[in-house]
Parts: sequence; C-alpha cells; structure tokens
Amino acid sequence: MAANPRFAKVAPSIVPKLDRFLSKVSGGRVMSSSAIVPSILLVTTGARSGKQRETPLATVPLGEGFYVVGSNFARESHPAWSYNLLANPDATVVFKGDRIAVRAHLLDAAEKAAVWGELTALWPTYDAYEERTERDLRVFELRPAAQQAE
Repeated sequence: MAANPRFAKVAPSIVPKLDRFLSKVSGGRVMSSSAIVPSILLVTTGARSGKQRETPLATVPLGEGFYVVGSNFARESHPAWSYNLLANPDATVVFKGDRIAVRAHLLDAAEKAAVWGELTALWPTYDAYEERTERDLRVFELRPAAQQAE
C-alpha cells in the first residue's frame, strides 16, 4: 500500500499528524506507523526558523543509534527535516518513550550503499520510492550524542 503513488499523495497530510498526536498523548511510546516499522519522533531545529520541529519517521535501529531515510513519500523535494539536520545536526530522537540526544551524519554514496540492503529489508518501499523520484534519497545515521565524544 505504501508504495502506491495514490497513497503517497494522501499520506503526507494524514500520517505525520496522526503520529505526532499519538506520540504526544502516549509520551512517545506509540505511533500508528510503529505497527508496521520501527518509528521515531525526530526533533530538529529549523534551518531557517530556529524553532523545534517534530517529525515522525520510520527508522532502522542501529545499536543505540538509528538510520533514517529522506524518502518524503517519493516527492521530488527532500523533506524539510533533512535540511534541518544539514544545518543543525544536533537533534533529539523519541523512541519507545525515551528521549535521546543525537548527532546526525549524512551518509555518502558508499556508506549508503553499505546499509541500503538493511534499510530495504525493513521497508522495501524505499526501493519503489527511489525508482519514482529523480533525486537521491538522503540517508542519515543518528548517533547518541554521548557516543560522539568517544
């Protein structure tokens, strides 16, 4: 269903709002999308506004960190949260009720290729999204800030 272009037209206006609401009322423990894939609420600092922005995202947990893909439902533009991470890589992840300070790293082509199979094993729709858009989907690694000093 998620790979269907019609779903991609409707979902961006419904799914994030629903997931933000469910995350808020459950203290970050529940999102509708987490019934299908592991999900986080990513809190970034707006690249232009400087305001805190909350975005529910599918994720691939990585030890104590996470991978996230800027699929934007295969739209032609990168998602706003990815611009925010490029401008301000320090962010917060809410995962299963835990708030984790993270630092984002945009994967280069080789790093992305090394993990793409793991990402699509969890969410095969990423392949369909990449086929439908001409842009290169951004992939970020979100590592706990505490690990950055190591």
